[in-house]
Amino acid sequence: MADTHFGARQVPLADKQALVDDVFHSVAPRYDLMNDLMSLGLHRAWKDALVTALDPPRNRPFALLDVAGGTGDVAMRAIAAGGEFTQATVCDINPDMLAVGRERAETLHLGDAITFTEGNAEALPFTDRSFDAVTIAFGIRNVPRIEVALAEAFRVLRIGGKFLCLEFSAVDVPGLDRLYDFYSFNVIPALGRAVVGDAESYRYLVESIRRFPKPEAFAAMLRAAGFRRVSYQQMTGGIVALHCGWRL
Repeated sequence: MADTHFGARQVPLADKQALVDDVFHSVAPRYDLMNDLMSLGLHRAWKDALVTALDPPRNRPFALLDVAGGTGDVAMRAIAAGGEFTQATVCDINPDMLAVGRERAETLHLGDAITFTEGNAEALPFTDRSFDAVTIAFGIRNVPRIEVALAEAFRVLRIGGKFLCLEFSAVDVPGLDRLYDFYSFNVIPALGRAVVGDAESYRYLVESIRRFPKPEAFAAMLRAAGFRRVSYQQMTGGIVALHCGWRL
């Protein structure tokens, strides 16, 4: 049986999804609060950059699929940017994350604009060519078979559709890399223990960042999945990268 990584550990490929599910079951209630604390609020600017690149039109229907976006954060930002013609579908494998998103959408009266669907990124429960854009923010590195998830994103995109992936990357500023490592491996797990009561889940999330392919390697994976005009933009000293590919 093939192995894969779960943070710093090697685990059977078949076991990874259940381990990831346990992490997000644990952190779901305070997931967005922890994002604010861990990133010092920078995740908001990174997601704004994603929505700017998405550029949903304000004068015609636009169907967005946000994968692994259970709390609805990215989808709701896209709806705000696109207005009344934008319809967002959030697909997440974790029902606890989806429950948080549904509750938030109800509070904001977004019921007609956003749909929450439980589903696996490796087997999206949607027909071919059914979305104008697919996004995934800080979720692709948790997928056991990234290449399968990319092929699925390509499948559900319409011709001319755009794929956007926001993910942690490799710090490329001398000095910042050592500071970032210290913060990641010491401060973030301590925050997880204090705020969520779970240090180990956040230790995994930090370790998973270090295992994720470097930007050019991930861009090659996008090309292999069929995407064209592939590009990426590193932000905040390389802490994150915004990847883009088109189905042409």
